[in-house]
Amino acid sequence: MRQARRAGRGSFSRRGRARLALAARLLAAFLAGLVTGLAALPAAAGEPGGFWGEQRRGANFFNKVETRARLDAARDFGVDFVRLTFDKWRGERRDFLAGSLDAYAGLVPADLARLKRVLDDAATAGVKVVLTPLGLPGARWVQLNGRRHDGRLWRDKAYWDEAAAYWRDIATAFKGHPAIAAYNVVNEPVPERGHRLPEDDLAARDRWCAAARGTARDLDAFYRHMVAAIRAVDATVPIVLDTGSYGQPAAVRCLVPIADDNVIYSVHLYAPYDFTSHENRGRFTYPGVVRAHGRAEYWDRARVARHLSPFLEWAEARRIPRSRLMVGEFGCVRWNRGCSAYLADVVSLVEEAGLHWAFYSFREDAWDGYDYELGTGRPKAAVRAALRRGERPRGAERDEPFMAILRRALAGRS
Repeated sequence: MRQARRAGRGSFSRRGRARLALAARLLAAFLAGLVTGLAALPAAAGEPGGFWGEQRRGANFFNKVETRARLDAARDFGVDFVRLTFDKWRGERRDFLAGSLDAYAGLVPADLARLKRVLDDAATAGVKVVLTPLGLPGARWVQLNGRRHDGRLWRDKAYWDEAAAYWRDIATAFKGHPAIAAYNVVNEPVPERGHRLPEDDLAARDRWCAAARGTARDLDAFYRHMVAAIRAVDATVPIVLDTGSYGQPAAVRCLVPIADDNVIYSVHLYAPYDFTSHENRGRFTYPGVVRAHGRAEYWDRARVARHLSPFLEWAEARRIPRSRLMVGEFGCVRWNRGCSAYLADVVSLVEEAGLHWAFYSFREDAWDGYDYELGTGRPKAAVRAALRRGERPRGAERDEPFMAILRRALAGRS
């Protein structure tokens, strides 16, 4: 009996060891496959810290003359941040701050001092700033270039190095400034110009991205060069990257996420442009059918959501949190029929998605088409002249639905 038990234990031990070995091999194979599968998934991106750790709502400041009064008014209206550009300001030389975007050789001291004063005013007012140049070396903004598109940046990588030097100098000058919430590398880049890419044709977009890779039109590689230049002097300042094709949502497909939790991706929402812009000229209303590019489509909230969806899908597939996504501009010319409905729909979409956002624009002095405080009418000549001087004459504001929509949204009550 004892012997039998021993024999039984010995027999079981041999079979058990074989079974255990087989199980161990199967478990090892399973774990190896699991690890390989997990490695193939994009790593979950981290959340940005500080200011961008919660949803932020703001406005665009694209003015010729910046004033403390406008900053105070924006704060009182409820904005968390302003997306501020300086290219329209009169500088000491051809191009404000850069001196020359044809051959960058360093920041212009007097212009730098003026920009610093505006940032100081913003800090005092309690308004954060996303500093946003309209142009870079080799890419002067079209409205400051005789209405001619300047695409040198996307043809010659030598301008990439000049742009990197420009950003390195800016980041050095304003490192640690209390007003700076982020640097937006460039407003609405368009390396695709001339290629007539349909806005929502994802297959055509993917072909373009593949063809551009490694060339001077490679926006992803360009951005990596700019981020590296900024990071060389400031390891943590948030950096905003607009998608290509003037900030189209589908254009995000050309970008590969940078391993940096303080990089924020941004799109602009003006679709359908033939409705939202000055080119509407009373032809279209919202919601309604808009004819553009030889095609008529019904545009409403669902269609705008579909236009935005490639951006959200791209981020979800790469596990990028919504706190690193922004709609940096949206709006419509205020006298276009249905503009208030369009604003309400876009605001509700971005709020529902939990994205940072900034409407275009707040009290712009260069053109009042997006100055929603003026309602749907046209200001008198004297009021228009005062607005262009950066003033806000009494009686300029009207009680219009535009401002009610934006005020509720800025308070998080859309």
